[in-house]
Amino acid sequence: MTRPKLAAPPGACDCHMHVYEDRYPLVPQAVFKPPHAPLEDYLAVQKTLGLSRVVLVQPNGYGFDNRCMLEALARLSESARAIAIVDPDATDAELDRLTRAGIRGIRYHLLPGGMLPLETLETMAARVAGFGWHVQMQLDGRDLAQYEKVFARLPVPLVIDHNGKFLEPVATDHPGFQTLLRLLDAGNTWVKLSAPYETSKTGPPHYDDVSRLARSLVASAPERCVWASNWPHPGRSVVPDTASLLDLLVEWADDDATRHRILVDNPARLYGF
Repeated sequence: MTRPKLAAPPGACDCHMHVYEDRYPLVPQAVFKPPHAPLEDYLAVQKTLGLSRVVLVQPNGYGFDNRCMLEALARLSESARAIAIVDPDATDAELDRLTRAGIRGIRYHLLPGGMLPLETLETMAARVAGFGWHVQMQLDGRDLAQYEKVFARLPVPLVIDHNGKFLEPVATDHPGFQTLLRLLDAGNTWVKLSAPYETSKTGPPHYDDVSRLARSLVASAPERCVWASNWPHPGRSVVPDTASLLDLLVEWADDDATRHRILVDNPARLYGF
């Protein structure tokens, strides 16, 4: 792995990555076999990138079994927070236990492999509100318009993954992207600048089609954008260079102050560092 050209400021945070350990079983509905990607491997990446904080995200492949993620979270202590996938039948005592462990959000994934159906969203959002959690959402951004009313009335912050995850990159005037901008403007929605390789048709090194969207998101709501690596880039046959992904932030955000906000200030506020 190369070193990034961007010198990350102290307190910089990677807001979306996964830990995979072969000793933990996958759920039957897992859509791919993930790589063995233990915490030790990520710590080497983190050091190379010059980052000091991280948000672990529960992989869909482990379903409601958060043990692998919680084990890594405990080792990282105060330098980490995490997002869990929680069974709707979980007790308040379980939500409290997860909160004390460092969980700050519940993961919804409306693409193949997700565990929680949309029908549970408002009920679970109301339940986790009292614990200071948010909802992390991944979906095809082209569908955002049909969910706008539901998302806008959630009682907790909403965090949208991967630049909106438009499975076919769209123009900035697309109804789905305009919905995302409206949600951001309303003040309760955040977006992760991450994983352009998952949806780009133009490809590396600049991912021009997705970068166009990322730049618009930063220009519209720099106070509610965060950056993430999506390490270990699960499901990709060609693994991108993580340092190059961090360097894209130079193209997406024009100045050091904005990049500091995205890497340090915004994650600290969103995740409670």
